[in-house]
Amino acid sequence: MKVGRDTVLARIVNMVEEAQGSKAPIQRIADIVAGYFVPAVLIVALVTLAAWLITTGDPGRAVLAFTAVLVIACPCSLGLATPTAIMVGTGRGAESGILIRGAEHLERAHKIDTVVLDKTGTITKGEPAVVSVVLVSTSDDKEASIDHMLTLAASAELRSEHPLGTAIVKHAQALGLSPAEPSSFQAIPGKGVKAKVQAKEVLVGTVRLMADQGIDTGSVESNLRILESQGRTAMIVAVDRNTAGIIGVADTLKETSKDAILELKKLGIDVVMLTGDNRRTADFIAKQAGIEKVLAEVLPEDKAKEVERLCSEGRVVAMVGDGINDAPALAAADVGIAMGTGTDIAIEASDITLVRSDLRQISAAIKLSRHTIAIIRQNLFWAFIYNIIGIPIAALGLLSPVIAGAAMSFSSVSVVANSLRLRRFDPMR
Repeated sequence: MKVGRDTVLARIVNMVEEAQGSKAPIQRIADIVAGYFVPAVLIVALVTLAAWLITTGDPGRAVLAFTAVLVIACPCSLGLATPTAIMVGTGRGAESGILIRGAEHLERAHKIDTVVLDKTGTITKGEPAVVSVVLVSTSDDKEASIDHMLTLAASAELRSEHPLGTAIVKHAQALGLSPAEPSSFQAIPGKGVKAKVQAKEVLVGTVRLMADQGIDTGSVESNLRILESQGRTAMIVAVDRNTAGIIGVADTLKETSKDAILELKKLGIDVVMLTGDNRRTADFIAKQAGIEKVLAEVLPEDKAKEVERLCSEGRVVAMVGDGINDAPALAAADVGIAMGTGTDIAIEASDITLVRSDLRQISAAIKLSRHTIAIIRQNLFWAFIYNIIGIPIAALGLLSPVIAGAAMSFSSVSVVANSLRLRRFDPMR
């Protein structure tokens, strides 16, 4: 049990507070402008004072004009333009289940033009189940041979943390089989596992794993093609360097995945699916989800390289994932987006966390970013226009300091009111 600052709620509150207190790059532009603006206004005010004294010789009118220039040129609205919008925008995101780590990530998200989606646990439910078992053995007792192969495969996967391995173990246990603890175990990322079970060497994994180990898989090639064409991940089982059979595992799409991908396309964003699955399985899942661009057979250590390659093409890339092996890719992307049900490492490496793990929140985050940036630009525009129009009027003596003060207050209030419009914005619509 976690208490105090270690709870999920405490972490969410801390993340939102940090985001609201951070400074967006667009705010730095306003700060630079304000740095030149203040001394420029002082100069204009002094010039106004001198001009009125020289032309009219009336100290009273000169001081009034001087004061009006200083009052109406107060840069409060410039200073409020960005932080108020950021504060409301990140708060609105948190209410919608979109946790944004910092203002710079909220700003950068509006430029995203490519979204890379990891398959397992992101597009799919991440809860694969064994749907078919193909035996190579010629034993007369086929049922006993299948049970024996499944027991060995489940034993080899007993220490595995991969969802596919967990699916095999659960399937074996559901059939009443009792997997044995392996005497040795090696996980081979992106390929499978190698273990010693009951003095037998057991391999469970991809064709690539078998090829690396010098094991012939010709006897199961036709079965592999059939399973993969059905969108199933086929895991070959080899015992003592002989192919024993294939276990077909299927993972289903999340209910919201297809709609979420369609929404991203409507926003003009390219969607790419990234997976370690073979090309046939990957294409089947991608077709179901409505994705045309697929990066298949990508090893975990190469995911970050693929993201970097897309970034090098001038794209603004968001990577979406949930697993430990997604963390480098999340960090390499312009914007890393982690699913809330993912690992702590993935969440730590990300810039945005989707609490509900609903893919529709990706487009919601982008729409929230675009709307927030639009509000900031409106704030800055009106703040600048207000000063550009107001200062000359005040310098010409056409504005009393009282009215100038009221106008200055109104400009600050209008900027805050404009930012508060974000509270009515629903990014999930």
